[in-house]
Amino acid sequence: MMFVSTRGKAPEITLDRALIAGLAPDGGLYVPESIPVLDAAIIESLARQPLTRVAVAVLSPYFSGSSLAAKLESICEQAFDFPAPLRALRRDGDHLLELFHGPTAAFKDYAARFLAGCLSALRTDDDPETTILVATSGDTGAAVAAAFHRRPGFRVVILYPDGRVSPAQAHGLGCWGDNVQAFRVAGSFDDCQRLAKQALADESLRQACPLTTANSISLGRLLPQAAYYAKAAVDHRAAHGEVLNLIVPTGNLGNACAALVARRMGFPIGELRLATNANPTLSEYFDGDDYQPRDAIATLANAMDVGAPSNFERLRYWYADDKALREAVRVDRVDDDTIRSVIGDAPGQEAIIPCPHTATGLHALRQLRQEGDQRDWAVVATAHPAKFTGIVEPLVGQIIAQPPSLEAMAERPSGAEPLPVDYASLKAALLGV
Repeated sequence: MMFVSTRGKAPEITLDRALIAGLAPDGGLYVPESIPVLDAAIIESLARQPLTRVAVAVLSPYFSGSSLAAKLESICEQAFDFPAPLRALRRDGDHLLELFHGPTAAFKDYAARFLAGCLSALRTDDDPETTILVATSGDTGAAVAAAFHRRPGFRVVILYPDGRVSPAQAHGLGCWGDNVQAFRVAGSFDDCQRLAKQALADESLRQACPLTTANSISLGRLLPQAAYYAKAAVDHRAAHGEVLNLIVPTGNLGNACAALVARRMGFPIGELRLATNANPTLSEYFDGDDYQPRDAIATLANAMDVGAPSNFERLRYWYADDKALREAVRVDRVDDDTIRSVIGDAPGQEAIIPCPHTATGLHALRQLRQEGDQRDWAVVATAHPAKFTGIVEPLVGQIIAQPPSLEAMAERPSGAEPLPVDYASLKAALLGV
């Protein structure tokens, strides 16, 4: 299979080259030339199978012709070696897709580990060191750091907005050392993302310092995330005879795009709703306004503090026009007061303690139930609440137990270097001058 740019001004390339490049030379995002539809019998056969097997089935069509095809199974075995359980909640038809059981307690662990496996397999002994440049609004950076930590041939540079991530997230970004370097940028996530894109488009820099990205603009992040949606959907239909509708908390739209990919491949996914925080870019567009990127607003659901979601390009590429896109996806915007209320009520209503991002999805589900919707829904739980104890614990009135992975990270010393919103400063840091 070949891959093309969303902007249509770059030549089509192989998957191997797309994974290494990260961003297309015309500034666009790589997408498959087509999204394959799996045979219904193959989809049915995946019910109740391990996540690794589902991942191989989902990803195999995209790896056709890739030098990685023979290694796909082993890469999936390493990347998907922790569960993604679909948990029933108290109300019939309500479910939680828990994606926080990985090493940094966030959904991004799956794809970060998959990308690391792919890029490692593509290296040769003679290749120069590759710098993985990642902008993060909270969780991506730690997942990428964990996935690439001490991997030979790689350096990780993390850009995150100073003061706009939780203390636990900040610690998780700066606690790795060795081949991982964190910078706290004096700006927003969108500033971090702009700096990263500028560096990736700088040919002179890439000649001196081979670069790629592990943000959700990378195909190596997008495609593997379709696997856990595929598994949840086939397992749910096998158990209940119904399609599964999804509510995905989102900021930069990578996880949402993966759900759309799984649905287009034929997996039994019904309606897709996105839950955002108070940042209005997506909700206003899907309500009918022109697409209007703007500066991000700081919220309790900080990993979703995005005012210019880069994966919107993929959505526009996949749909004929605005009308078709708006018919395919609905968006609910949730403010901080509502997030607080949902977190405080969740132990009693759903018998769970959600993180602020998951709370946006729970609110969307409650709204659907109030409107009389009786279909089966799953809210995507994107991160463990222990990453947000300063927000969550006062609202639920109890201490949240730390998963072992976060306890281990907390024991490491942590630190990050300051960086202004200035490309020259970033370029100097990348070149070590």
